Amino acid sequence: MTQIGRSAARHSLSLPARPGQSVSLSWGAATDIGRKRALNEDSFLAEAPFFVVADGMGGHASGDVASAAVVHRLAEEGSADFAEPEQIMTALRIATADITLAADDGDLGVGTTATGAVLTLVDGEPYWAVFNIGDSRVYQLVDGELNQVTVDHSVVQELVDAGLLAKDAAEFHPDANIITRAVGFNAEPMADLWMLPVRTGLRLLICSDGLTREVNDEALREMLSAGFGPQETAITLVDAALAAGGRDNITLVIVDVVEFPTAAPLENTIPRQDAATA
Repeated sequence: MTQIGRSAARHSLSLPARPGQSVSLSWGAATDIGRKRALNEDSFLAEAPFFVVADGMGGHASGDVASAAVVHRLAEEGSADFAEPEQIMTALRIATADITLAADDGDLGVGTTATGAVLTLVDGEPYWAVFNIGDSRVYQLVDGELNQVTVDHSVVQELVDAGLLAKDAAEFHPDANIITRAVGFNAEPMADLWMLPVRTGLRLLICSDGLTREVNDEALREMLSAGFGPQETAITLVDAALAAGGRDNITLVIVDVVEFPTAAPLENTIPRQDAATA
């Protein structure tokens, strides 16, 4: 388990295109090994402009090595208040090489999911570049309404998309743990990318499936909307996942946009695209 960053009650970033104006964020993070696992193979990064969760796989300590490679390489890209989407893919490619070098000859495969939200600029205006590989997720809460931004790269998601499986049944399907994309396995990382305009009151939840397999979307919405700060809410969500069984490692980052001078309408959200070709 690798943790980079710590909670922040308020953090302001100056807007290059608006002298004297800034966007203010607040964030928190929490993780737990869960009740069934011997190791915590998740890692997270919570330092502006990068907020990332990685869920490692591969057995023994290999999953932790893979998830750590992702957050370390992304952290190295975070020297400025805002980042370019291309930096995400650069970091993921370097992390893939790190994972390949670290893997033992006897490993059948070592990899990790990677998902997160990165502050970037589009025509001088701040946006969240939301990306994912695998089945870790990013949600947005706006005016009490919770929506999943990312789309899982998993066998069951493909069945749902094809109309062969109801979404409510996906978590209980025998192939629920099989993902179709990952960082590692000596393969080119293929991330999806969404661009969300920054606006006051927006809350982002970035999490591993150890949370979402135990806590359904309605319960997530209720706890995220309860009016508590990011760190307290993060701890509450981990406790809820543990109370529901805690079958996997549980890791999450919550980011709030506390203040932004003007709010871009959500209709301006840039559609999903493949980050590998963006």
